[in-house]
Amino acid sequence: MLERLVAGIILAEGWRRALIACLAGALLVLGLPPFGFPAVGFLSFPILVLLLDGAAGAPGAGAIRRLLPAFRIGWCFGLGYFVGGLWWLGTAMTVEGDAFLWAIPFAVLGLPAVLALYFGVAAMAARAIWSEGAARILALAASLAVFEYLRGHLFTGFPWNELGVLAAPVPLLSQSVALVGLHGLTLLAVAVFAAPAALAGAARGGRAFVAFALLLLAAHLGFGAWRLAERQDASVPDVALRIVQPNIDQSEKWDEAEAERIFARLLQLTQAPATPAPTAVPTAETATRRLIVWPESAFPFFLVERPDAVARLADAILPGETLVAGAARPEIVAGAEPRFFNSVYAIDDNGEILDARDKLHLVPFGEYFPMEEVLKRRIGLTQLAEMPGGFSAGVDRRPLALPGLPPLLSLICYEIIFQDEIDGLADRPGAILNVTNDAWFGDTPGPYQHLRQAELTATALGLPLIRAANTGISAVVDAYGVPRDGLALGSAGTIETALPVALPPTFFARTGNFIFWLAVAGALLFSVYAALRDARID
Repeated sequence: MLERLVAGIILAEGWRRALIACLAGALLVLGLPPFGFPAVGFLSFPILVLLLDGAAGAPGAGAIRRLLPAFRIGWCFGLGYFVGGLWWLGTAMTVEGDAFLWAIPFAVLGLPAVLALYFGVAAMAARAIWSEGAARILALAASLAVFEYLRGHLFTGFPWNELGVLAAPVPLLSQSVALVGLHGLTLLAVAVFAAPAALAGAARGGRAFVAFALLLLAAHLGFGAWRLAERQDASVPDVALRIVQPNIDQSEKWDEAEAERIFARLLQLTQAPATPAPTAVPTAETATRRLIVWPESAFPFFLVERPDAVARLADAILPGETLVAGAARPEIVAGAEPRFFNSVYAIDDNGEILDARDKLHLVPFGEYFPMEEVLKRRIGLTQLAEMPGGFSAGVDRRPLALPGLPPLLSLICYEIIFQDEIDGLADRPGAILNVTNDAWFGDTPGPYQHLRQAELTATALGLPLIRAANTGISAVVDAYGVPRDGLALGSAGTIETALPVALPPTFFARTGNFIFWLAVAGALLFSVYAALRDARID
């Protein structure tokens, strides 16, 4: 029965092959948050390998034409994965009524179709060095890992739901990211999940490769267990945190009629009596410093244009407290077009702005327009961001240095998923401060996926995570990626806890993707050797 099923997958053609590939990719989404069932990878990736086994191409055709069936399989697999994992982007197009309904097909199908190109080319590259033995699995793993790396870098990058996330559903299985980074987890995940395909038919070295995959999995688990056994639930002395989650509906965020109510809600949550901390950590009453964090774009107006709001902030922020809040920051220069930045302000107990940091990695189409001349001025497309002309990007990434607090690396919204942009900072921070507004995406998998990727970045760098989200999920996570406290999606309230301590720089924080590229090189060399050996035998 199993042999017939395997043969049926290998020999599938036409629409049947495309459908199987799409379904296998879509099934893989069950391994992502909020489902967290990565065992589906042991079905999805072997199916992908078997489909590629059958993608031999027409005899006598040119090299590219011979590889086109592999491209189609990889593209269909990627389409299923990205549609299943990113369909919730369409909900952002409904926030402004019917103004952006026309864009739903582009968000739900268009973007996944483009992202799936990476999987298609990766499948082509793997098929170019395909062998009859288990080495073909290494070829696929290395190729997918390289193209996932490229997906996170080319055309501003969009590494959302990189395949490595599948290997890290819980803290125990996340610790390896501190050693090899997320791209390294991608290589590991594909190699291990696809290993059952090594036993199909009479593939050379099948049992040895499965044993190798089991060894990798044991090392992944063992490293996680060892690292967590070393974990101490320590906190920065005399520092208390209050994370504010106001739960403001996105349709009301920039409604002038709602501005006063929104600001009053933020102040009320900021001034509310502290609730007992869930763990034995410094409280607001015993700490000498207190950090209050509001989410991304918390102010429903330009703070610098509202002296009355500044005065109310000064009344709300008590001595020894500092507020860090997301804000739209205008920059007005005489004789020039005004510019706007997606920023965070650090505000002291006198209502004075101590410092600010601007978002560097903006969201294409949401915060700025790529190819603006063509897409905006000629075609007439408009961005979802409310600022006229969208946002401008910041110019540097430096931690916030605030009195009595460790340096805080501010990462606004999805900046936190770009590990490669923050792995080699000259000035190591004491914590990551991630402010975001996932209200655009409602009660969908999006906010859960965002939080998981933020936790992995914190683990990779060995830094605690302070996360304030408008509608959730707000959280405080220690440097091992273990949540200390959080607020559920769609709720309003505050988190009262202490600041976890940072760890010494992890191997990934010191060396970046060194192990990843070393492992990719080894996998590719072995795959090429196996392919050449098979060619000689034939």
